Amino acid sequence: MGRLVMKFGGTSVANIDRIRNVARHVKREVDAGHDVAVVVSAMSGKTNELVEWCREASPMHDAREYDAVVASGEQVTSGLLAIALQAIGIQARSWQGWQIPVRTSDAHASARILEIDGSEIINRFKDRKEVAVIAGFQGINPQTNRITTLGRGGSDTSAVAIAAALHADRCDIYTDVDGVYTTDPRVVPKARRLDKIAFEDMLELASQGAKVLQVRSVELGMVHNMPVFVRSSFDKPEDIDPHGTPPGTLICSEEEIMESHVVTGIAFSKDEAQISVRQIEDKPGVAASIFGPLADANINVDMIVQNVSEDGKTTDLTFTVPASDYNRARDTITSSKAKIGYIRLDSATDVAKVSVIGSGMRSHAGVAAQAFKALSERNINIRAITTSEIKFSVLIDAAYTELAVRTLHTLYGLDKT
Repeated sequence: MGRLVMKFGGTSVANIDRIRNVARHVKREVDAGHDVAVVVSAMSGKTNELVEWCREASPMHDAREYDAVVASGEQVTSGLLAIALQAIGIQARSWQGWQIPVRTSDAHASARILEIDGSEIINRFKDRKEVAVIAGFQGINPQTNRITTLGRGGSDTSAVAIAAALHADRCDIYTDVDGVYTTDPRVVPKARRLDKIAFEDMLELASQGAKVLQVRSVELGMVHNMPVFVRSSFDKPEDIDPHGTPPGTLICSEEEIMESHVVTGIAFSKDEAQISVRQIEDKPGVAASIFGPLADANINVDMIVQNVSEDGKTTDLTFTVPASDYNRARDTITSSKAKIGYIRLDSATDVAKVSVIGSGMRSHAGVAAQAFKALSERNINIRAITTSEIKFSVLIDAAYTELAVRTLHTLYGLDKT
């Protein structure tokens, strides 16, 4: 017997039949003797609908009222699942973020969790064996007493944070895929599911474009050493042994993985834009004059490449930003032209970032060089490169994304045997 947090995403609770299916998953774990808390997302498509309603009401809407509206999606799901559990004889009660409470910062629509008091839920586990059905994605700011939301994908973050607060043995993330793969199986049919992956590797995969988990949820798992198990909600509940290990991927500390591969996986993102600031005077403070205004505008800069001219008098700076921030980034640089002193501004949106990730790179030389050679043999031009201890990324033309991913996946032996 143990304590579990089970999280179900929007597709898993998309309608009443699927909510009943979730209830059977929960019943299986309750019948096995576990204390169970369930974290739910809004029903599939509902958050988008609520966001659109806010925009229709006013394009410049109040962020506090936006949170009040969009948080209602999870409130509906938590109540419906509690009803479905009660209908099959499971004692359950729904909880909103403010009732627990999940205390957050006051950054509406992108709040960060500060503290969770799980004592009341733990007491109900002991006294009533009651299942807690918790609305994910939301909390409350203790200063203003207003509902806050954690940003898109925030239910994953809620689940891992609640698991840590409840001292759970594990946090199970149920989704529409059966685990974490070496890359997107839709691009590489030979991609294989990983049985285990280290927090660090998963953090890089998530931040470089893999859509399985939200980055902040992986960060929380690593900070609290909370094992996270990614599994499918579409497996039949009655076919799963609650005491066995179902298909899925365990995200855990590196020490729990007997042998790490040199390369764990390949991630890619087409939501990139490249900006090149040409012929800037090469002097101290130039980079700050470019990246300072971008930071002030809350625009994240990723890959940065600097080239100095032969005479050493001017330099070119190339960097990438999320495609959604492309226009704002260009406008920000243009408005600072006099201060920066550049001659020309070039940009491109038809680019993609491909990242190779693996903890094993720490102890193996030449991993990146192999990739550069393989890509050149495919006539794929590399626009920019960034590296870290367990990852390197290349920026290429978007048209070559799938070819690059397949080439690298095979190069590092990640294809199914």
